[in-house]
Amino acid sequence: QVQLVESGGGSVQAGGSLRLSCTASGRIYSSAVMAWFRQGPGKAREFVALIRWHSGSLLYADPVKGRFTISKVNAANTVYLQMNSLKAEDTAVYYCARGSQYSSNQAEYHTWGQGTQVTVAA
Repeated sequence: QVQLVESGGGSVQAGGSLRLSCTASGRIYSSAVMAWFRQGPGKAREFVALIRWHSGSLLYADPVKGRFTISKVNAANTVYLQMNSLKAEDTAVYYCARGSQYSSNQAEYHTWGQGTQVTVAA
């Protein structure tokens, strides 16, 4: 079974940048959709961004549009989340997930990483 491993989290000042990586232990099939979700302190987990593995189609949550960029390197089975202009409200554990539906609904994703902490100091 494919496992997902996130990296790249850390602490940064507001206005700063971080890049998260998510690498799959096996091949990601062309029909897959890879997504990032996040869960802030005391909040429910929420959708951040997704990318369709074959076509590269993208979708972003409104709070991150224009600041975050999701990308992929197929040959490396890796998806990235470049986060710029970070705000205190971006503080959360960020999770990588794999599914097969072009959807922001976390119920559509069946494989999850362990999460990586992002802390943004105001």
